[in-house]
Amino acid sequence: MSKNPKRPVSVGLPIGSNPGRNRSHNRRVVLDMVRAHGPLGRTEIARRAQLTAQAVTNIVDELVGEQMLVELGRLRSGRGQPPLQFAINPDGPMTVGVEIATDHIVAVLIDLSGQVRGQSIRPITATDPAHVLPELKRTVRSICSSVKREPVRLLGVGVVMPGPFEVEGMSSVGPATLPGWTGVDVGALASKAIGEAVVIENDATAAAVGERLYGAGRDHASFCFVYFGVGLGLGLIHEGRPLRGACGNAGEIGHLGVTPRNRPALYGADGALERFASLYALRERLNAAGLHGATIEDLQRLHEQGNAVLAAWIAEAADYLAPTVATLENLLDPETIIFGGALPDSIIDALIAALEPLPVSVATRRTRTSPRVIRGQTGQLTAALGAAALPLLETITPRLHLGSLAAAE
Repeated sequence: MSKNPKRPVSVGLPIGSNPGRNRSHNRRVVLDMVRAHGPLGRTEIARRAQLTAQAVTNIVDELVGEQMLVELGRLRSGRGQPPLQFAINPDGPMTVGVEIATDHIVAVLIDLSGQVRGQSIRPITATDPAHVLPELKRTVRSICSSVKREPVRLLGVGVVMPGPFEVEGMSSVGPATLPGWTGVDVGALASKAIGEAVVIENDATAAAVGERLYGAGRDHASFCFVYFGVGLGLGLIHEGRPLRGACGNAGEIGHLGVTPRNRPALYGADGALERFASLYALRERLNAAGLHGATIEDLQRLHEQGNAVLAAWIAEAADYLAPTVATLENLLDPETIIFGGALPDSIIDALIAALEPLPVSVATRRTRTSPRVIRGQTGQLTAALGAAALPLLETITPRLHLGSLAAAE
């Protein structure tokens, strides 16, 4: 698991607009410009953003006063008075991302530069609102108190949970979604419990956002992220932006019926993809064999021991996932497909290797230089990182999408 994801930066930044009614947009342009390029003087910001010098001066002064930018001093170069340099303030406002899963809560605290300042993974025994909301409040308070500098000012909290939203009982593998939340205004309840603005998202979509900003997706503007939660989800990033669907449920591939390449086909709920290729399915097999696979550490140990039950699951899951990969490629034509989530890296690597030979698809190009399927780089933090990015994006980017966000090595 990556414990220090690289800082995301922007490329192809939008420019500013001088009319006063666009002041909010211009603030975001200035913030994104400084975050993308590092310390800059007012004149250079104005040139890059195509804003007037006076507009930039006013905005920079505001952002310094709000502790979003910090003055670094003067750049010593050339003749004349050296310009004052301004940078994103790493000790300014922060955001929290929380993933609520069926048996644990993952949380991260990130600053405006995108650096992880705190993280936690805590088990939970119940997932209904009466139990989760107090735990959510405790989690946010705990991770904020872990920073030596107090109090932490939050721009907001991103919360992600398993989908599909507003369709309870759809899962083919038991409680992959959280019971008791249908018809509930999750954002309003979470905001009231925490005392902060809350943004809600599907876990697989947030995981794709996290991978885009901090992991293997930094080099890809269009990709599919196959997310191994308890069930199986899909996050879609197209030209840097997440595709959510009309109700936030795009990518529920776990419920698709897929014909395996080397095994008899099953139909209906018994033939759903996540019956075979999911963490729940793996644990079901291990439990039937009297083996313990509750944690990612348990699974890692079994894999290192060459456990036969785990090896058989990898082979069967690959038989279902290989045609799924080809289907996603033919439907969406992504640059690559990324596997990630709540499985050890070594098991994901073994699963990807077992996909070969992959069926022919539109991705089978002679000029192709990158693998069709790769492993994600952010481990168990993936969805929480994406969650933390949601309120950050609303504050620091000129438009509410990821189109200008990529990452630097």
